[in-house]
Amino acid sequence: MALDPYRRLFAIPGVPTLLLVGLLARVPATATGMALTLHVAKSMGLDYGPAGLVTAASTIGMAIGSPLSGRFVDRHGLRPVLLVTTVAQAAFWACAWALPYPVLVVAAALAGLLGLPVFSVTRQCLAAMVPVEQRRSGFALDSILVELSYMAGPALAVAGITMLGSEVTMIVLGGGLTAAGVGLMVLNPPIRSAGELELQEERVPRRQWLTPAFVALLATTAAATFVLTASELALVATMDHSGQTAWVGLAVAIWCVFSLVGGLVYGGLSRGLSPLVLIAGMGLMTVPVGLVGGGWHWVVLALLPAGLLCAPSLSSTVDVLSRWVPSAARGEAMGLHGTALLIGGAASAPIAGLIIDGSGPGWAFAVSGLVGVAIVLAALPFWRRRPPASAVPSLPHEAPVTAATS
Repeated sequence: MALDPYRRLFAIPGVPTLLLVGLLARVPATATGMALTLHVAKSMGLDYGPAGLVTAASTIGMAIGSPLSGRFVDRHGLRPVLLVTTVAQAAFWACAWALPYPVLVVAAALAGLLGLPVFSVTRQCLAAMVPVEQRRSGFALDSILVELSYMAGPALAVAGITMLGSEVTMIVLGGGLTAAGVGLMVLNPPIRSAGELELQEERVPRRQWLTPAFVALLATTAAATFVLTASELALVATMDHSGQTAWVGLAVAIWCVFSLVGGLVYGGLSRGLSPLVLIAGMGLMTVPVGLVGGGWHWVVLALLPAGLLCAPSLSSTVDVLSRWVPSAARGEAMGLHGTALLIGGAASAPIAGLIIDGSGPGWAFAVSGLVGVAIVLAALPFWRRRPPASAVPSLPHEAPVTAATS
């Protein structure tokens, strides 16, 4: 594996700090869904149905709020958006543990709408700070850090509520989100480079970048999380049906390691691949996993090829987005990308659940993989009609400007 691309990436001023702050900021953000679920199901004693409604309300809020916050970042800069969303998260998590259930559902939706945009902001700023030819390595590494945050955040939420209770855990979680927002405000990374500011207008009409090809990119992004979410549920169900639930945590961790390795290798390659190829490949390699028997370790081993393509698939969609969309609209586009990720996962969970209940987890692997491939094939004709090259000027790398002047 070539490490030189990563050495050159870390040599860019500000990039190591941005990646580190982004990682630390995402850990509490990834813990929110699990914390809400366990609080409602266990601490409030309302079981997992009502808990699912709360997390669904939060997810819907985030899906709507993500592109809105990105648009505000494009127009008004980073700090005002971070200030509003940080205050909103601090207020919600300080009192969420004490709210009655109906109020909690509404508050969770509002908190999702005003969610701290740590995922999209990190990627937006990374695109501003890294030259075009190095973005694939940058986004691959960012995808690996996202994987690490998802390995840590939900596990910490489970441990906190189990050992400390909902009140302490949710207040600490709010403190973590507040610290994340303050940290990003202090760092104030650039949202556009100096060259982009010189060549781009302050406002770009949506019709210039919100094209059929861009919608196809969002659809393939959603396809990736559809396959991944269904695969995770099918893996858990497979182990549950065979009485091996004690090994679920280890199995998921190993699967995540596959993704980390794949991301590292992909970011070090001299050339990248189309998201269509990567996501279709991940779907195809997921289809036969359900045929494997003989214990959880064989199922995890069968997931190896698809797992290796996980981080490359997701990072490639961000890389393409950064090349297609003008920098003046990059925040809104990154927000729509985040919404696509949420939609794919949200649509996958109930569908996979119905298949698991009706036909078994093996069919969930097969159907999710085939759905992913079908979406890629449907997107292919639109993908050919990409934005014109003039939509995103080809710029030499210039030093980024501060977000305050963006």
